[in-house]
Amino acid sequence: MSDETFILRSPGPSLLDGEAPAPAARTRGFSAGMLWEVVRTGLVELWAHKVRSLLTLTLLMLGVFALVVMTSVLDGIMDKISTGFAGMSWDGTVRITQKTPETGEERKRFNMSPGLRYEDVPRLTTPHPKVLAFLPRAQRTSSVRITGDTERIFVTGVSPDYATWMNRPIGLGRGLTEDDQRRRSTVAVVGATLASKLFGGGDPVGRDLVVEGVPFRIVGVQAPGQIFNEENYTDANGILIPLETYMDRMDPAHKLAQVTVKLRRTEDMGEVSAMLLGRVRQAHHGIEDAEIVDLDAEAAKAYQNFLEQMHGWQVVLLSLAGTVLLVGGVGVLSVMLISFSDRRFEIGLRKALGASDHEIFIQFLLEAVVLAAIGALLGTLSGGLLCQALSANFPYGLVVNPIGLITAWIVALALALVFGLYPAFRAMRLSPMEAMR
Repeated sequence: MSDETFILRSPGPSLLDGEAPAPAARTRGFSAGMLWEVVRTGLVELWAHKVRSLLTLTLLMLGVFALVVMTSVLDGIMDKISTGFAGMSWDGTVRITQKTPETGEERKRFNMSPGLRYEDVPRLTTPHPKVLAFLPRAQRTSSVRITGDTERIFVTGVSPDYATWMNRPIGLGRGLTEDDQRRRSTVAVVGATLASKLFGGGDPVGRDLVVEGVPFRIVGVQAPGQIFNEENYTDANGILIPLETYMDRMDPAHKLAQVTVKLRRTEDMGEVSAMLLGRVRQAHHGIEDAEIVDLDAEAAKAYQNFLEQMHGWQVVLLSLAGTVLLVGGVGVLSVMLISFSDRRFEIGLRKALGASDHEIFIQFLLEAVVLAAIGALLGTLSGGLLCQALSANFPYGLVVNPIGLITAWIVALALALVFGLYPAFRAMRLSPMEAMR
């Protein structure tokens, strides 16, 4: 017993030997030894009570896992949605569409106008210094026949620069050209979804598909992209053909669905909108049967709604993760109280051999932290593996959010400290005589 007392309370070299004590070195050695003893004791306790420890570690692991995965996935969703909104190319964009009559008087007046037609294009698309591009568009659903099968698709007539301004990159082949427009060629660019459906993954460039008895030569395939609005969907599930070809072959009435206008500056939105409505009135003999839709504002409104929904999900998921961690903290309290009851004799013996109340308190507190750290480590590793597995589903991959990771560890360790205080106080205040009785 005297040897063990010397180990616990050794003051270092004797002053009688003529050597000065080294407090700093002695403190470092004691702290390192104590830390190793705490880690070792914690692991022994975990192994000795496997079921209880497994339940506690599982709760802590799930809490950290939920925080890590939740924050990382939410970041990935934000990137994906932001990329999708950018892909709509609605920045600085307005659209001329047919106005729906709201009263009987308006209905009578609108019936006197032919509506938006291909013949309006020269007047509506006259160059303007504050406009980058005019993009007329006509659309209908039709049946396409290829290799004996029939499929309902969207047929859209557009200008050659439509793909450039509306972010429809070409994955295979080429896009529509001015030469196609001038010659009114029966060529088509197929949407990525339709190409996959009709051709299974093969290269359709150079093949023909028949639309309402008219054979169209496929010259290109759109690159796959995120679908965030109706236009994205119709383009992905249909074909794009020259607008002039569409009017000649698909629609004798020459109806336009809309005219999209790209502005140089969003500050000119009001002036350009008034100018466009004036051109519509002139083309329709004074009847204003069209309206201007601010796509930039629509996108901003939709994005704000998305952010509000994401905030709600963040609150819900954070609450769930916090609840799991809180229950894990209660598990740490239970484990440490049981550990205190099982080790009363050991605590009394250590105090009898010279261990101070402070050392006993620190030991129990650190054991609770070690328990939480093991659970947090398992949660971090499992969360990181899941993020890596889901990475391919996000445009910029799925990287573990460092803020979420740090927050999870801080919360787990803080809960361990809070719930470890009571067992540590009980162990500290236990008298050697009572413990060894």
